Amino acid sequence: MELAEIESRVKDWKLAVEGGSKVRQSHLPRRIAMGDAEVGMLEEAVSAYRAGQVDPGYQGIYEKRYTDDFVAHMGGGYADAVATGTASVFIAIAALNLPRGSEVIVSPITDPGTISAIIFNGLRPRLADSRHNDYNMGASQARERLTPDVSAIVVVHSAGQAAEIDLIMDMARDKGIAVVEDCSQAHGATRMGRPVGTFGDIAAFSTMYRKIHITGGSGGVVYSNNLDLYRNALAHADRGKPRWRSDFNDRDPSGYLFPALNWNTDELSCAIGIASLRRLNDTIVRRLAFVSELAALMAEMDTMFSIYNWTPCDSPFIVPIYVDMTRARRSKTEIAKAVRAEGIDLNPHYAYVVSEWKWVLPHLADNFDTPQALDARNRSFCLYLNENYGAEEAADTAAALLKVHRAMSSDPKPDRIIPLVEA
Repeated sequence: MELAEIESRVKDWKLAVEGGSKVRQSHLPRRIAMGDAEVGMLEEAVSAYRAGQVDPGYQGIYEKRYTDDFVAHMGGGYADAVATGTASVFIAIAALNLPRGSEVIVSPITDPGTISAIIFNGLRPRLADSRHNDYNMGASQARERLTPDVSAIVVVHSAGQAAEIDLIMDMARDKGIAVVEDCSQAHGATRMGRPVGTFGDIAAFSTMYRKIHITGGSGGVVYSNNLDLYRNALAHADRGKPRWRSDFNDRDPSGYLFPALNWNTDELSCAIGIASLRRLNDTIVRRLAFVSELAALMAEMDTMFSIYNWTPCDSPFIVPIYVDMTRARRSKTEIAKAVRAEGIDLNPHYAYVVSEWKWVLPHLADNFDTPQALDARNRSFCLYLNENYGAEEAADTAAALLKVHRAMSSDPKPDRIIPLVEA
């Protein structure tokens, strides 16, 4: 699609936030993660339990099928399905038996659940910066934060793009440091031909309803190639039970290993997960097609906007769009809101930079600024994304960006464009 075709989608060059007509008149396609396949598998599970005249509980046949399928998807190893993504991170860290009070290097952009999981394991988060123009922590940034008190690194694969996990693993192995992969936003992403989650000692996944792979309203998976770590995770996920022992008696708590909470999921959630996992690869392919189309269209335009550097190895969760603030005459947030007003669904300000949360500051290992993470966040807004977006949605998004650029950039503007009214 050439520039003229993108321009033709703009029927009114006056910004929608200024009273003009939107580029996108209809709602963007909705994502229904609980599709027919998921509903069908859920109905199958309910019918199976009704036929057996028992209620669907947990640790049954559907959980076994789901975790077996998950392991097959990962190329081997061991997996345990749990109640939430936050629980998966907590359990993964707990399974390592790290020295209490030791430090854990962690990515600067992540969910509060990741940070809380470190804190509630009696550990101190030690922030590392992200790479330039990236939400992910880099290997050099992690290396700069090493101290004798560091016992582990939690690597977050943000936005669906793999971090430099291979390089971080080389460093961690050299230093004898454990590595947890937080893959909550990156199901199916790969690096060097390997799925994320297979590099570190243990990995955590979120499967809540907004993720690319789901098990229902909430859920998570703990995964490892290490049998001992997997068994330790099993015990931490279910009240300290050594369920792998042949002589284990579930009705005799005297045989439990240690104090632990109940993070079990349920059979119906696992049934949903079976169906969702089957279409994960197709979902990724469709999302990548959209971001590739959008990137190609943006390459046709000389604007203040640029897209996150996606590769075929990624599994897009959100789509960061960067703003060249040297060409802007409005704040990034104002620009993002103007794009959103044109009918494009987005988050104007991604608020997941850990160093900005006052509640976490007393728990950090030190007062460390993460300027590159802040810069990446401050110069970007995030398009929401689902696999139902196609060429039409990409074209409308590009047109909205072009319209906002011509109204809000410092570049010379064609006469036909109505100047933005100064606030």
